[in-house]
Amino acid sequence: MSYRQADRQANQVAHLLATHGVSATDHVAVFLPNDLPYCQARVMVCDSDYLERLAEIEAQLPDLEIVLVPGLKSHPPFERLRCVDFDEFQAQPTDKPNTRASYRDTACIMYTSGTTGPSKGVLMPHAHIYLFGLGTIEHLQLAEEDIFYIVLPLFHANGFFMQLYATLIAGASAIIKRRFSASEWLNDVRRYQATITNMLGVVSAFVLNQPPTECDRDHRLRAIGVAPNSPELDGAFKARFGVREVYGLYGMTEANIPLYTQTGTTRPGSCGKTWDRYYALRIVDPETDEEVPRDEVGEIVVRPKQPYGFMSGYNRMPEKTVEAWRNFWFHTGDAARMDEAGYVYFVDRIKDCIRRRGENISSYEVESVLAAHPAVADVAAIGVASEVEGAEEEVMVFVVHRPKQRIDPRTLIDFCENRMPRFAVPRYVEFVDSLPKTPTTKVQKHLLKKKGVSETTWDRHSES
Repeated sequence: MSYRQADRQANQVAHLLATHGVSATDHVAVFLPNDLPYCQARVMVCDSDYLERLAEIEAQLPDLEIVLVPGLKSHPPFERLRCVDFDEFQAQPTDKPNTRASYRDTACIMYTSGTTGPSKGVLMPHAHIYLFGLGTIEHLQLAEEDIFYIVLPLFHANGFFMQLYATLIAGASAIIKRRFSASEWLNDVRRYQATITNMLGVVSAFVLNQPPTECDRDHRLRAIGVAPNSPELDGAFKARFGVREVYGLYGMTEANIPLYTQTGTTRPGSCGKTWDRYYALRIVDPETDEEVPRDEVGEIVVRPKQPYGFMSGYNRMPEKTVEAWRNFWFHTGDAARMDEAGYVYFVDRIKDCIRRRGENISSYEVESVLAAHPAVADVAAIGVASEVEGAEEEVMVFVVHRPKQRIDPRTLIDFCENRMPRFAVPRYVEFVDSLPKTPTTKVQKHLLKKKGVSETTWDRHSES
């Protein structure tokens, strides 16, 4: 919604309230969800388990008309929506329908994670999603004889396009799991004779935190795509599981995967080099958009060389599209540095960088160290305001214990002391049962920042 639209609607509401006798000193209660519908879907394919939820919000979906339900057994309690058994597709003709699609057409709308605010619908052309798959084929050398083990959700670009679509383009085979299980990961890789898989975020740490077994190297897995790729995780997969290639890469739903490491190249912690046949990439000052010197941290900006090789924009959010595309470069919001050889190293989300006493601290790097502790199941690092004037922020971590394991804060800090710079060692530790996450398992740090330091938080400075 633009400022002009917001202004007009606010005026209309004010007139409506005045018509009903509301004046400036009256109180008005608002009992509404935080919602601005913009999907506009006319048809939905919905699992039967979710029909009751759909019925509860039916009135909020004026564009929706038809719900296709696999294995429909009874008509849900809808007032207006028409339900159709999705399994009727099996009675339809098997020849190709008389339709055509262009690489310029929108293939799908995929939503961003919404870690810092409302999710945005990304308009993804066919060329864009094809390049997701082609990148996997070219860089991870995916071939017909490969078996791709897929545990990431198919509403995510990594699971759907980088893995499943890549498999279809290459003519390979895919094993699709309903959900990820760290304890079953190795058993599945062996059972299905998988040769390649992708990991995202803390999935890698969850796997490595499983107890070692005598079967750790008894498998056919030759390659793993990892984003982001910390030095610790890169070496651990090669050393423990004997995986020949761990490919670092970087990308986003909007901007595809413009960075990959190359086969046979050892650059632990790197996202790789620019896939310069299809993309141009720079590291710039986020304030001025001027390119920064090599090895200096700045913002990743990128643009496609292939027409429609990027998103077409954000659905019904033109102002966000323009904001992201300023100065003819797409601004990722991610901080990174590029070395003299052109290899890029992810630092953090710019909004998640912690600034402490003149030092920039990567929350991602702090989390990577803590995630390596055997008692830690999950962790998130944030910056909280310092009580010292001019000291900017202090480092706070939220930690989830592994089942049946406990660790005291002092021991956790001791673990950090020799593994990170002194200025990055956390001051505050808060143990929690779980971290707030999006459906794509990204931590919603804005909720943790809202919580901040509380009476249950351990403070290293107040230790007796």
